[in-house]
Amino acid sequence: MLPFDKLLPIDRAAAPAVYLQVANSMIQHIRSGVLKPGFLLPGTRELAGILGVHRKTVVAAFDELSAQGWIEAVARKGFHVTRELPEVRPGRWAKGGKTGEWTEDGRTRKRAGDRGNGKENAFSREMAAPFYPVGKGRMRLPALTVPPSLIIDDGHPDSRLAPLELLGREYRARLNNRGGRQQVYATMTAGSPRMREAMVGYLADTRGMQASVSNILITHGAQMSIYIAAQLLLRPGDAVIVGEPGYYVATQVFENLGANLLRAPVDEYGIDVDAVERLCRGKVVRMLYLVPHHHHPTTVTLSPERRMRLLEIAEKYNFAIVEDDYDYDFHYSSSPYLPLAASGHNNRVVYIGSFSKSLSSSIRVGFMVGPEAFILEGVYLRRLIELRGDNHMEDALAELIRNGDVGRHLKKVNRIYEGRRDHLCQLIDEHLGGIIDYRKPSGGMAIWARFSKRAPVKELAVRALKMGLYMSDGQAYNTHNKDYNAIRMGFASLSEEEMDEAIQILKKCL
Repeated sequence: MLPFDKLLPIDRAAAPAVYLQVANSMIQHIRSGVLKPGFLLPGTRELAGILGVHRKTVVAAFDELSAQGWIEAVARKGFHVTRELPEVRPGRWAKGGKTGEWTEDGRTRKRAGDRGNGKENAFSREMAAPFYPVGKGRMRLPALTVPPSLIIDDGHPDSRLAPLELLGREYRARLNNRGGRQQVYATMTAGSPRMREAMVGYLADTRGMQASVSNILITHGAQMSIYIAAQLLLRPGDAVIVGEPGYYVATQVFENLGANLLRAPVDEYGIDVDAVERLCRGKVVRMLYLVPHHHHPTTVTLSPERRMRLLEIAEKYNFAIVEDDYDYDFHYSSSPYLPLAASGHNNRVVYIGSFSKSLSSSIRVGFMVGPEAFILEGVYLRRLIELRGDNHMEDALAELIRNGDVGRHLKKVNRIYEGRRDHLCQLIDEHLGGIIDYRKPSGGMAIWARFSKRAPVKELAVRALKMGLYMSDGQAYNTHNKDYNAIRMGFASLSEEEMDEAIQILKKCL
């Protein structure tokens, strides 16, 4: 028998509950191949005795692993590691960021006018991209003469709950610090050193990612990260796989760069990896854009099996994955799956996240994690867009990360948002049950509400606006060949009383 007392160390003084420590350790060993697919685990009583914990602790750990799809129950035997999971190995971005695997011909490219010693830079790309006429692929917003009293957004945090006083205190302290005003701003394009250093520990603690400061670029929100990554990876004519339906703003970025969009359907388990592989057989794919948690717009989460299949397919067909994990921090039914970027990915994954979703939409701090050479190219491109971000804000946020304020805030709002999710679902069931079809999401900040044909969203939005409620007309979520007649109904930013009022307005509109 494996030495489970050594494989599953328990730190009773650590913040995570003991059952989560056991579950997370098992996930790491499954990912690394120590616990192989089909491996029969010890019984709950036996493992509890080995670890010196109560049997209920092991039962809770197994429940967590089962809910996430890592283990399965076997009749009259116990639990075994899910057989469909391929062997994987943990990984980090290689020092120096070797990136030859990400080019079609196995070589790096050089951009005209590159800086440096004449050697080709990894991820150097032609920057020219066609301009599209105004209005093409753009979301059209109605003219508002009177601000609406209520807004159903597509999933934003409640800024009223954010620790803005603590953040403001740290921000003011840095503004008043004479030494802080004497920084060499030319070196701050990648983000403040304090913020990047804080992110190293934050990514390891929350996502299991082994990154260094040189792997991290702080951006002005996640959208800037998406744009920079796409600019570095794509040139006109390159094939990009996106989910169908997918995040329309990212799609617009790829279209404006002249990329050729290939669409893979998204079902209840995330993007269809079999469809992804079929697309790869037909064309040379340069990049895949992925929202693994709470896919935008459908809110589904990519299963563990599909996550690892995607890494295999990326290796086989030689393309990069841009992993947009924009609201990783919000999970209610179980703990989040570890990102693809925490697995062995051979420098094929660029990871994107945002504090604009974690704290407040007005706090425009995002981050991108990738190979060192890729991040260097990203810093150069970011300088062309914006010389630097708000480094005082980044320093202030770094302090809140270090002292645990961000973690405490996320723990608090997860409870609140879960309650709001349940309340909105209850209201829909009671008042709009025959009109809206939905699946309760396991996390995130919105539900994907599909309206019946007798309730056209486009008309409902116009009626609701006249009654003081702003909501999307659904057109942004439609694609080239399908009208979903659906919207994302954000629940995180509304109190229960505000939800009650909004649903009553919708009911009147119908």
